Parts: sequence; C-alpha cells; structure tokens
Amino acid sequence: MPVKPAPASAPFAGPFALATLSAPAGQAFPALVTADERVADLRDALGDERLTVRRLLEDWPAVLPRLHSLACDGSVGRRPLADFRVHAPVEPRQVFQSGANYRQHVIDLHVAHRAPGDDRPDDERRAEAAEIMDRRANEDLPYVFIGLPSAITGPYDDVVLPAWAEKPDWELELAAVIGRPAHRVSVDEALDHVAGYTIANDLTDRATVFRRDMPQIGTDWLRSKNAPGFTPLGPWIVPTESVADPDGLRLVLKLNGETMQDESTKDMIFNVARMVSYASQSAQLLPGDLVLTGSPAGNGMHWGRLLRDGDVMDGSVTGLGAQRTRCVAEVAS
Repeated sequence: MPVKPAPASAPFAGPFALATLSAPAGQAFPALVTADERVADLRDALGDERLTVRRLLEDWPAVLPRLHSLACDGSVGRRPLADFRVHAPVEPRQVFQSGANYRQHVIDLHVAHRAPGDDRPDDERRAEAAEIMDRRANEDLPYVFIGLPSAITGPYDDVVLPAWAEKPDWELELAAVIGRPAHRVSVDEALDHVAGYTIANDLTDRATVFRRDMPQIGTDWLRSKNAPGFTPLGPWIVPTESVADPDGLRLVLKLNGETMQDESTKDMIFNVARMVSYASQSAQLLPGDLVLTGSPAGNGMHWGRLLRDGDVMDGSVTGLGAQRTRCVAEVAS
C-alpha cells in the first residue's frame, strides 16, 4: 500500500470529507470520511450499489444534508481509514487547468524562459511581467486550457516520469470541484456551483511546453502535461462550507523534505470565483469537473532542480489534507 503522510492534526477542515477508497483487492467505492479518520461506505449508507463520488455530486444540493446526518449518526457502521487504499477522490469528465495565475510565479517564469536574443537585465524583464499581469487582471482574462482525466492518479501513488520528459516539474494547486452545472455564470454566482475543494499537483514537462518545430503555434499542453499519472489528486473533497476562505489558503510543496513552494492563494491574479466564472463563459462545467487554479512560485525551473527518479513530493493545502507521491523513472521497453 502506498505510504501516506502522517497527519499533524485533523486530516481536513470540517466534520467530514468525500473520498474514493478500496479495500485490498476490492472495488473502489465512494466514502464519507469523518475527522476521526473513520470511514462509511456510501453505497450501503445511501442504498445504491452503483454510487460513485461523481454521481453524488450530480445531486449535490440534495445529498449534502444527508451527508451531514450520516456524519453525526453514531449507528452508521464505520471502519478505520487505515484499512483502505485512497484513490483520486473523483473521476471528472472535464479538467480545466490554469496557467500564469500567481503573480510571483509568473514573474519567475518570465525571467527563467528568456527568449533567444533577449539580453535585457532581469529587473527590466520582471517589471515587464508585472505590467502584463496588471493588464490581464484589468481585462479579466485568465488563462484556461483543457487537461485529460486520464492524467489523474491517486494522492499517494507513484508518478512515472516518462523517458521522453527532459524537464519534469511540480505545480501544487488548489482545485475546485463542481457540484452544480455552470454555464455563463457571473463571478458572484460562481462559488454557488462549487461543491468543494481538493489538492492537485499539475506536473509539467518544461522541455515540451513550447513547440520547437513551429514556435508560432505556441504551447503544447497535451504533450507537456497529460502523461498518465501527471496529475496526483486528493486525498479528499472537502465541502465548501468547511473552507472559510478559498482565497486565503496556504499551499506547501516539499521535495525530499525541503520546502520548494510556500505561498497563499492570496497571490492569485484571478481568484477561484473569477476562474470558475471565466471557464463557464465558453464551456459548460459539469458536476465532478475540476477547475485547477494555477500554481504559486517555487517550481523546479525557479530552483534549477527538476524531478528525477526517487524524488518524493509532499503537498499540502490548508484544511484539505496532504498528499505524498514518489517519482519513478519509466523503465525502457
């Protein structure tokens, strides 16, 4: 069974969270996990053998009060969380990813990705990046693109680094989980469509972000971000009511015990509501879908240290728990 980080206190904020678990050699099932790390199988509790977390989210307004009752009902059979394997908490139909959404992170990347022939001092290029971000914020134009559900893996699973990935990098992120269909919703309405929050580590191969054969067509997110297992997710979905302020959460990623990312979501250029609203202007967001909100400063490109075989990443977000993943180099066939 994968190694899990030892919780320093309660595993998440609030009285309960949603998870997808399995017993050894058993089928994955939707679970209600209480703060004392006990587990109720929601198939039994809600009387539906075909139930999944995504199906729960499709009926979220009606299901949420029942989950509260179950969490408080001492007669509901529960087992220790330690008896189960933890999978990604939901299988989304759509994954909306975001880039360049943390101010300091964008400045760092702008300096790190120096264009050929650009010999300007770093201070000048940092000032240019800040000006670009201010303009984007005023024009209300987040940068959102599509990821693949097949890239998602569990919060404690090994991450296979493909042999072709020359510069694999980490990107710890806050992910919003949709609980009500959202299409062309306003910023004021957006959070009403969010069921809860979870943790994502949106890995990127920096060497393949930009097309070398055709620079004019820009970024290649399919190749750079969507290898199988490149999006460790979870461990839990924590309901929105238990997250007091999604715009004031601390994200921390440690590589082999050394802190690499340590930032607040306050550094976002576009907050969660603006990200969800913006994505919904073009697409219809469906229950169970993920809206990843970008990664803060402190990526491998900043440190000059990319991921390699044997590295262990520990990621945590305030109130949402922690994930631990080990990097494994792909075995050549």
